[in-house]
Amino acid sequence: MKRQPYLSWMMKPFVFFLLFVLASCSEKTKNEEETPRQPNILFIFTDDHAFQAISAYQSRLADLAPTPNIDRIAAKGILFNKAYVTNSICAPSRASVLTGTHSHVNGHRTNADTFDGSQITFPKLLRENGYNTALIGKWHLKSVPTGFDHWEILPGQGHYYNPDIISATDTTIAEGYVTDIITDKSLKWLSENQDSGKPFLLMLQHKAPHRKWEKGPEHLDLYEELTFPEPDNLFDDYPTRGTAAKTQDLSINKTMDLASDLKIWTDENKKGPVFNRTYGRMNDSQRANWDATYDPIIADFQAKDLKGDDLIRWKYQRYMKDYLATIRSVDDNVGRVLDYLEEIGLSENTLVVYTSDQGFYLGEHGWFDKRFMYEESFRTPLLMQWPGKIPEGITSDKLVSNLDFAQTFLDLADIPAPDRMQGRSLVPLMMGNTPEDWRDYLYYHYYEFPAVHSVRKHEGVTSERYKLMHFYELDEWELYDLEADPTEMNNIYNDSSYDSIKTAMTDRLKRIKTQYGVIVPKSNY
Repeated sequence: MKRQPYLSWMMKPFVFFLLFVLASCSEKTKNEEETPRQPNILFIFTDDHAFQAISAYQSRLADLAPTPNIDRIAAKGILFNKAYVTNSICAPSRASVLTGTHSHVNGHRTNADTFDGSQITFPKLLRENGYNTALIGKWHLKSVPTGFDHWEILPGQGHYYNPDIISATDTTIAEGYVTDIITDKSLKWLSENQDSGKPFLLMLQHKAPHRKWEKGPEHLDLYEELTFPEPDNLFDDYPTRGTAAKTQDLSINKTMDLASDLKIWTDENKKGPVFNRTYGRMNDSQRANWDATYDPIIADFQAKDLKGDDLIRWKYQRYMKDYLATIRSVDDNVGRVLDYLEEIGLSENTLVVYTSDQGFYLGEHGWFDKRFMYEESFRTPLLMQWPGKIPEGITSDKLVSNLDFAQTFLDLADIPAPDRMQGRSLVPLMMGNTPEDWRDYLYYHYYEFPAVHSVRKHEGVTSERYKLMHFYELDEWELYDLEADPTEMNNIYNDSSYDSIKTAMTDRLKRIKTQYGVIVPKSNY
């Protein structure tokens, strides 16, 4: 028998050891691939951003005021065509996002309420399960943020120019334009935490484009040469609607103020509250650039001496130029964040969500602001991307809600959602699949009356086609066929040909209130 060489015999244990290590590494790699990392979540939240002002939604404004960076999210992911809110006003909407509950459950029915930070929120649950969590920008909930490793917020509504910034340790004035500043601080936080080894939740929450729509320094002259198309119902006189539509105080005609909203300032104006809010916060350079744009506008307006419909049309154009230029700053900064994620290799495992606390009227029904359950304020933009997970360029027409964000994010992180939460995970829809039992109806409730803008309390239920609204303190009802009447000009509640629909929708409203545990005084059916 031939004897093996000495070296070969000595190497056998090493070879066996090497094979064992390689097999172990291979098994470890396989297991890592089978157990994907929890995704990062970047939640970009704006205030009062109408879906009509995002070009991906192809509204009348899309060609003249495009939003190419926000559109990038839709191109690389999903655009939701029927995303709605539970209560179309700033603070209650934010409370629903954080808690995944309706206003009557989380206790935040109006802007006058203070958020109870002791209750369960999705940032708390993510943080408890290994996420780095941060909130930067507009908070607007009065109490101190909870559930965040890091937070820097605006006081109340905040200011567009040289805003105050509150942190856990102090309050400072940040020089510059608020949309740029919030983005700068967000990118700084991302940079400082990218090597932590933990997934992150960043709630990047802009003030813009909230009233008073103050343009950024880079966009002061943007759109000044354009004339924007008017909505067909700019001069709506509400012939089929009731008391609420006729007594509201959010019209361009009567409510929109020439000085505080549209910056038609006199020397006297500049010494009052308008000065303290905007002009007085500017440094000399900012003020000089502002005057270079607005002084000619003021002079031209004063020379025209407009009245009646001509004045309404002028106010609408002025409103659109300011509002849409404010959004351009948002869009620019969304681009900065998307570029950063790509540059540092984070985009592949980061869900990016773009949405707003509610929609907004851009002249429809002659209005600005929000609050009503009509489509322009009830509906909100919602776009998401997650490369390699969400298919590119898809859309969803299913009914979704700001109630759903909490459970969606917990689902992605593989964290059980508390029974208290009332939404549904959007993950199947995000992946291009619709569960057979997906919801057919959404519930809405607005509580803030008497208050600014004088929108009466109301609740309602919507399906993909029909919407029923009840102004319960007036005991007045409205019903709309959204397929036949998408701009909600014709209240068909008393149209006998819709009696079966009215009965079915009324019954659905009763049942959905029972489902959510809603109790409304003076609610007569």
